Amino acid sequence: MTTSFSTPSATGSPVRLSAVSAADQPDVTPALEELYRGFESELLVPLWTEIGDLMPAHPRSRAVPHLWRWEKLRELAAQAGEIVPVGRGGERRAIALANPALGGRPFATPTLWAAIQYLMPGEDAPEHRHTQHAFRFVVEGEGVWTVVGRDPVAMRRGDFLPQAGWNMHAHHNATSEPMAWIDGLDIPFQYTSESQFFEFGRDEISDAERITPDRSRSERLWGHPGLRPVAAASDAPGTPLLAYRWEHTDRALTDQLALEEEGFGGTVEPGHAAVRFTDPSNGTDVLPTIRAEVHRVVRGAETAPVRETGSSVYQVFDGSGTVTVGDTSWSVTRGDLFVVPSWQPLSVRSEAGSTDSDSGALDLFRFSDSPIFEALRLDRTHVEGTTRS
Repeated sequence: MTTSFSTPSATGSPVRLSAVSAADQPDVTPALEELYRGFESELLVPLWTEIGDLMPAHPRSRAVPHLWRWEKLRELAAQAGEIVPVGRGGERRAIALANPALGGRPFATPTLWAAIQYLMPGEDAPEHRHTQHAFRFVVEGEGVWTVVGRDPVAMRRGDFLPQAGWNMHAHHNATSEPMAWIDGLDIPFQYTSESQFFEFGRDEISDAERITPDRSRSERLWGHPGLRPVAAASDAPGTPLLAYRWEHTDRALTDQLALEEEGFGGTVEPGHAAVRFTDPSNGTDVLPTIRAEVHRVVRGAETAPVRETGSSVYQVFDGSGTVTVGDTSWSVTRGDLFVVPSWQPLSVRSEAGSTDSDSGALDLFRFSDSPIFEALRLDRTHVEGTTRS
């Protein structure tokens, strides 16, 4: 039994049903054919013809593992910077990763968007807002300030800058050099769920917003570890802290590995440290639909293969190594991005050293759709070769 939804049948219905002889299907008879024509005319599809696709034994993602090389992305973004105006719109000269199995849509996975964005010297990206939750992560360079709710926030190498949906934001490059970074958003999820809104803001930011403070107002209020301002409330759907600085991330990862060497716990597994960015007001994920982490794997260590429901995008922040997703393996270096589809096993082997990594290890930035799956109680994890799940 097969079902097609692309070409209308003789009755004009987009549903087409064909009876086939199979052990798990009804006997092919004139009565069955007549029944199927009735289903077609009333736009009905029997579950027994679809259960293999709708209810598989485990997730079968429409996305596939794929790798994008940072060197090529940056080269093409630089070309776009010379040719394409930054514009008065939502495009921001953002160049999205398109998973090869998703029909050319600008989606890295069925739920996650990832893009490289490029801002030329002295250039402004005009203000707008959208319901899509977003972040910026900087793998190299500095000199751009993102202005969120009229609060200028510096962007530097290793910084993670989350921004919950429906916040007005703009960017400006205060230097004489171009700068590139990656954007992550839940655009595919909101597109599929038909829940997205978008609105233009001002064409230009004010002179007061063009200042270049070392710390934003959000950092001065919320950026003190373990301390919550008593007078400040945060009922927004995301973290009130607009910048998580690399110096703090690096120190946390370094301390985890040092504690492991001293015989104390703290790492995910031998040679594998990890931190998760959280909302300082409540300890939850920084964004309702996106989880963000940084993983550090010491030279020679190899992580156990892990399967998870939901998808992830990784960027190599520093170092080199070999990444295996399902049956696909790549050698990766600084800036490279790759996709891990739902329930595809991921393992990483670090080949980093002092010549290609500031930390001497392989550092990976990861963002995923885990908060969505956890909220719906659809999250599941399996670590191969162990009892951890």
